[in-house]
Amino acid sequence: MQPSTSPPHRTAMRIQLVCTVLVSLTFAVACNSNQSPDQIRQETAKDTATLKKDTQAVAEGIKQGLTDNKLVDINKASKDDLKTLPGINDHLADRIIAERPYSDKYQIVTRGALNDKQYEKVQDQIVVGH
Repeated sequence: MQPSTSPPHRTAMRIQLVCTVLVSLTFAVACNSNQSPDQIRQETAKDTATLKKDTQAVAEGIKQGLTDNKLVDINKASKDDLKTLPGINDHLADRIIAERPYSDKYQIVTRGALNDKQYEKVQDQIVVGH
């Protein structure tokens, strides 16, 4: 009785044959293009420039995300966003929201939402948007 599976070398040969056929088909399709070499070159250059621009934008976004401290707008931030600030819990976030709108950052203290010590911890991480 013969085993129902093919020997390893036969399987490898079949995989190689399938890969060769796929590569050949891909090459044949690419070579049968109706575009002139100049058109292909121009289109490739345009696509490469777009890819370069997109890649630069992604890289800048990653760099910004890794290096920037996220500033929290105390006039617009959600409760959850406020709670990302050091020392800000549910109660303090509710007080900050209740005293809105602010015209400058220090009003968060003068209105009693935070004390000076709490403000010192967050002052470099907050902004006031209008």
